[in-house]
Amino acid sequence: MNNYDDQYRGNCWDRPENNPEYWERCIDLTDHGPEPYVLNIEKAAEQNDYFRRALWTGRHLQLTVMSINPGDDIGLEIHPNSDQFISIEKGQALVLMGDSRNNLYFRQMAFEDYGVFIPAGKWHNIINTGCVPLKIYTVYAPPLHPYGVAQRTKEDEEMENRY
Repeated sequence: MNNYDDQYRGNCWDRPENNPEYWERCIDLTDHGPEPYVLNIEKAAEQNDYFRRALWTGRHLQLTVMSINPGDDIGLEIHPNSDQFISIEKGQALVLMGDSRNNLYFRQMAFEDYGVFIPAGKWHNIINTGCVPLKIYTVYAPPLHPYGVAQRTKEDEEMENRY
């Protein structure tokens, strides 16, 4: 038996750090990259009340969580060099994509547990069509936002990108 087996063998669920409920109570919503990291991504997305927060930024990908208010959207945008994956954890949305800002020919509804794949170079927008905040997480490859980005509101994001 090696040290790993010694450390993890047996019933150690009485220790709070080994209990999943302990870890899910309050997730630290700060950027943990590029160090190794494990989290309940669904709980993190649902706990987040910021428009956007980076939870992990590495050299080749980035994880953010977002909360979009009912009737609001991410904003029409394009990422020329980053592919993007969005997972909807709570709510519903209209997904728009196309080759130009005036030609968003792809239109599809997406609901809880749906994944959205956005190729680099596609104009896109995600609109919350529901009655509750849309809770999502997004993976960018390569990273798109600065390490540790935390934008409380969409207006904060717009101000940061204005300059």
